[in-house]
Amino acid sequence: MGSASVFEEHRSLLFTIAYEITGTVTDAEDVLQESYLRWSAVDTGPIENQRAYLAKTVTRQALNSLRTTQRRREDYIGPWLPEPVVTLPDVAEDAVLADSVSFAMLVVLESLSPDERAVFVLREVFDFPYSEIAEATGKSPAAVRQLASRAKAHVQARQPRFEVDAQRQKAVTDRFIAATLGGDVQALMDVLAPGAVLLSDGGGKVSAARRPVVGADHVARFLLGIAKKHIPDMRVEMSSLNGMPAILIYSGDGIDLAVVVESNNDHVTGIYLVRNPDKLGAANTARQLSR
Repeated sequence: MGSASVFEEHRSLLFTIAYEITGTVTDAEDVLQESYLRWSAVDTGPIENQRAYLAKTVTRQALNSLRTTQRRREDYIGPWLPEPVVTLPDVAEDAVLADSVSFAMLVVLESLSPDERAVFVLREVFDFPYSEIAEATGKSPAAVRQLASRAKAHVQARQPRFEVDAQRQKAVTDRFIAATLGGDVQALMDVLAPGAVLLSDGGGKVSAARRPVVGADHVARFLLGIAKKHIPDMRVEMSSLNGMPAILIYSGDGIDLAVVVESNNDHVTGIYLVRNPDKLGAANTARQLSR
C-alpha cells in the first residue's frame, strides 16, 4: 500500500504538475485526491522510483481532467484565464518555475493540445526523461520527442523570455497601481507599454470585457472605468499570484477581482483580470509549488 507520508513528501511537486496541466486549482486538487486514492491501493514493493510513479499517476489523471473540460473551455464566454494561485516568495527564486506558472505562459499553454501541454510541462519545466514522459502519457518515446519539439516551438514563438529584475518589476507595478487608483490617465498611459493587452475573465457570470483590450489608451480608459465603479466600497490588497505581482480587490466580504500584472521591467505589458467567482476561491490561500 502506498504510504501517505510518501505522497505528502511529493505533494507540492504533484500539485504543480497537475496545476500546470489543468490550469485550475480546483481541478488540480481533484487530480491529487484521485491520485492519492490510486496510490494508497497500489503495491509499492516493485516500484523503484516512487517520485516518477506518482508523477505518472498525476499526469494521467490531469490529462483525463483536461480532456473532459476542454470542450467547456471552447464554449467559454469571453477569454478563458487560469484560476489564480497565491504563490510564496520562493517561487520567484526559481526562474523556470516562476515562468511556467505565470499567466502569460498558462494562456499560451491553452493553445496546445492536451498531449502537447503535458509533454511540454514534464519536459521543459520538470526535466523528466523522455522514457518517463512516454510512460506517463501512453505515447512512444519517438512520439513524445515530436510532441516536445512541436510544443516548445509553439511556446517560444508566442512567449519570448527575458530577464526580470524583481525590484524594477515592483516599481513598475507600484506606479501602475497608484495611477489606476488615483485616476491619473496620463500617468497610467506612461506606465503601460504601447501594445499592452488586457484580458478579462468573467465566465459569463459577471460583467467583463469579452474581447482583449489592446493598446495603452484603450487599456487605461478601461481600467479607470473599473476603478471608478469600485472605489466607493472596495478594499485593495497586494498579493503575489502565479509568481507575478497582483492586486486583490475586495467588495463587501469577498474577493471581487484579481488583477495580475505582467511587465518587462520598464512598462506593464499585460493585465489579467479574473472576475469569474468560480475562480476566486483560492486567491487568498498560499500554495507551495516546486519542481
